[in-house]
Formats: sequence, structure tokens, C-alpha cells
Amino acid sequence: MSTTTPDDLEGRFTLPAAVARYDALRTRDALAAPDEENGDGEGDEGGESAGGPEYAPLARGEALELLALGEVIARKALYGRQLSVRSARRAGASWSQIGAALGTTKQAAWEAHKRWIDEQAERDDDPGHWGWDEHAIAAARALAGEPGEPSGPDEGDDQARGKAEAEDKGEANGEAKGEAKRAGEDA
Repeated sequence: MSTTTPDDLEGRFTLPAAVARYDALRTRDALAAPDEENGDGEGDEGGESAGGPEYAPLARGEALELLALGEVIARKALYGRQLSVRSARRAGASWSQIGAALGTTKQAAWEAHKRWIDEQAERDDDPGHWGWDEHAIAAARALAGEPGEPSGPDEGDDQARGKAEAEDKGEANGEAKGEAKRAGEDA
């Protein structure tokens, strides 16, 4: 019997299909009677349980498939996450905003994205992988920028606008304090 690996399954399953198969196996595993055993565990088919075949314990091959599917799902979700990070950068999100959305720091979010871009650059020749050419890699690196850099002209404008608004507010507060002081002197 050959062992199922994530690499074997990754090309065969889309994320939704992998999740559906994982869910079916995980549910069956959870609902199988705990005291039921599948003989020597050599077969690829689970045994019959009192509740029928849908509640049969997983055979060894299915249990290993469940583990491999979990890894496939994690890989595909991570890839999708990084595509979403790229979309957020393209839409003008700062690394601070992206880090907050991911529940991490801007530095950690940027480093994970940079690693992902580097991995895409290395996978250019992998069969079954679209890969990026050198122009796409350069564009992805430019879009990623550095954690402290604005993501684009809009973010720089937002930062300048925020600074100007803060200065205006400070001036307004100063004017209000001056008026209050003058009002107190007049009384």
C-alpha cells in the first residue's frame, strides 16, 4: 500500500474539494464508535459500524489521507492568504493594517509575504505550477515594499492628510485656549 502524501493530493484537489473530503472523513472518524476496531488496519475500506457504513471507523489509508488533506488545506489556505495580502497592498493597505487584519505585526506580515514571493520565484520551473517570470517577481517585490514604506500614493497622501489634520487640530486647540484665556482676562 502506498502512502498518500500532500504532494500527491495537492494537484488533485481544489481547496473546496479538499475541505469537503476532509470534512467527510473527519466527521466519519468522529462519529465512529470508539470501541470499534478495523481489524489489523491494513485495508483501505473502513469496517461496518452499528450505525452503518457512514459511521465506520477510518481505515489506515483513510486516516493517512485525512492527515495529508489537512496539510493540503493549510498549504492552499496559506497561498490564498498571500494572494489576499497582495490584493490588500494593491488596494493601498499599509503593512500595519495588514498585520492587524492578520492578528500579527506589520514586520511579521511583511516577512511572511516576502518569503512567499521568494518561494514563488523558486517554483518557476515546477511542473503544474504557473510560476512567475522575472517581471512578475520584480512587480510583486516592488508592491510589497518595506514595512515602513507607504503602499502607494494614496497611503502617502493619507499620512500627509492625517498629519495636516493633526496640525490643524492642534492649531484650533491653541486658538480655543487663547480665546478662553482672553475671555478670562476680560472678566
